[in-house]
Amino acid sequence: MADDDSRSGLRYTDPALLGWLDDLHAGLDPALRQAFEAPGQQGMPAIQVGRSEGRLLSLLTRLIGATKAVEVGTLAGFSAIHIARGLAPGGHLWSIEYDPHHAEVARANIAAAGLSDRVTVLVGAGQDVLPTLAGPVDLVFIDADKEGYDAYGRWAAANLRPGGLLLADNANYFGKLLDPERAGAAAVRRLHEEARDAFDTVCVPTPDGLLLGIRR
Repeated sequence: MADDDSRSGLRYTDPALLGWLDDLHAGLDPALRQAFEAPGQQGMPAIQVGRSEGRLLSLLTRLIGATKAVEVGTLAGFSAIHIARGLAPGGHLWSIEYDPHHAEVARANIAAAGLSDRVTVLVGAGQDVLPTLAGPVDLVFIDADKEGYDAYGRWAAANLRPGGLLLADNANYFGKLLDPERAGAAAVRRLHEEARDAFDTVCVPTPDGLLLGIRR
């Protein structure tokens, strides 16, 4: 039985506790720190995945032995570095970024991590670039414009190999997933609903939810 303190929810939200866990399990080496801190230094929105979420991406990539991965939403390259580090030998990540400045920063951070040969950053809208990539792929990570989430999920369903992994950040849509007035929320809901047709799914309770699906 859980003790009384556990009902307060502090064990999930206390910054000191979360920081201790990040430091223990998801420490930042110089390359990761450069990418993690880049948004604040380069005039970019600080909307990258958290430290533990990044570590989770790397471990899941390793767990499935991924050699071909696609990311929609590069930002400064923090998640791309994590995914690339988890790839099997000879593996490659194609990461799509809409903003040319973000892509330039990400390429520099990826190069500083020694991963330029494992990551290709493609500039353009996700729905324009994805059709140029050939499946099957082992892993798709979505963390971009929420209005496109349903379309990105359909591409993943069509191009992931059986047993391949779909991951989508902000699956709770900042706590507004059920808001009927938000177009982004509607697209993320469709991603949830349609993913069940092709994937075995669960929404992992990270700070804003991580949709995880295994391609049937």
